[in-house]
Amino acid sequence: MAVNLHAPERIDAIAGAEWAVGEAAIKKPGRNDIALLKLADTATVAGVFTRNAFAAAPVRLARDNLSQGRVRALLVNSGNANAGTGRAGDADARACCEAAARALDVSPEQVLPFSTGVIGQALPVARMQQTIDTLGARLDGDGWLDAARAIMTTDTVEKGASRAVEIGDGARVTLSGIAKGSGMIRPDMATMLAFIATDARVAADDLDAALREAMAGSFNAISVDGDTSTNDACIACATGAGVTLGRGDTAWPAFVAALTDLARELAQAIVRDGEGATRFITLAVSGARDADEARAVAFTVAHSPLVKTACFAGDPNWGRILAAIGRAPVADFSIDRVAIALDEVAIVAGGEPRADYAEPDAAAVMAQSEYTIAIDLGRGDGRATVWTSDLSYEYVRINAEYRS
Repeated sequence: MAVNLHAPERIDAIAGAEWAVGEAAIKKPGRNDIALLKLADTATVAGVFTRNAFAAAPVRLARDNLSQGRVRALLVNSGNANAGTGRAGDADARACCEAAARALDVSPEQVLPFSTGVIGQALPVARMQQTIDTLGARLDGDGWLDAARAIMTTDTVEKGASRAVEIGDGARVTLSGIAKGSGMIRPDMATMLAFIATDARVAADDLDAALREAMAGSFNAISVDGDTSTNDACIACATGAGVTLGRGDTAWPAFVAALTDLARELAQAIVRDGEGATRFITLAVSGARDADEARAVAFTVAHSPLVKTACFAGDPNWGRILAAIGRAPVADFSIDRVAIALDEVAIVAGGEPRADYAEPDAAAVMAQSEYTIAIDLGRGDGRATVWTSDLSYEYVRINAEYRS
């Protein structure tokens, strides 16, 4: 049911980054469910992680390993989150890293682990180790699509994209990324699993700054259901196989723009593939006192079950939008300045219904698979854009049957 989303035909290879995938029947047999990324020894890595207090064992271990030094590998499994599993889960995450380290002849501390799937269940570590042992001999620079497929859970479409940046004198930087996510999607440092690599040589601090800038307009600007996972992470890797880039270079803004654009495409793909989604909705808030206020309003509307179900029905019940705006955490709110529109159909102006508003026009907009809800608060220059989906019967079915 993905909204205007198709699997990528290819994802560009990145020199210094090779994927291998395998099947360990973590949740059920019949599909690859482990992906291993080997990085060149020149690579630098940056990451952002969930702020959920019950952060999963692999998240905690990945944060620790990232802080200790040079990362040489990422290990990802789907089907089991290894979250809420206590000290046994910590040991299982370490055991998987040890298996990856043996397969690649690196140290376990140079492996970052990631898991996604059911919470509260132990990993089938023995089966996973047997599979991981075989992956070192199956590495492939063109393995990005296979990896995108292996990390899926309730996703219906593989998510991946590439970008190329011309930086002058005939030099080019390539970026590729994959992501998974369909439910439990809400900004909080990250909102799913995403892995991006570039062939540029970028210092770790610069890469971290670029990633965090890119996050603001991509993965931290989406919501499917308002739930933040225990396993969220977004990782950027610069393999060092190509040209050197850093803050202060004339090509740096173009690099960050390409990274942001790539991350935005992946983030929007997650919303388009939201569990049971039939609508892709842009919430464009302007006229706020600052960007934070605009984001607060946008996410209040995006998280409203009543707004989301009206969107699913194609019902222009704009009173639900108005009510959500009114309960947003905004100080000294003057409702007599608010304007609301659906695409080009103006509904509210000055806090009141417009005399020329025609409901059939609004219904025609909401019957579309994509449209914009524009909200002008009329109190400043702050603005923000957030992308969300509707809430359908299918979302309830998917999550009711998730462990079946």
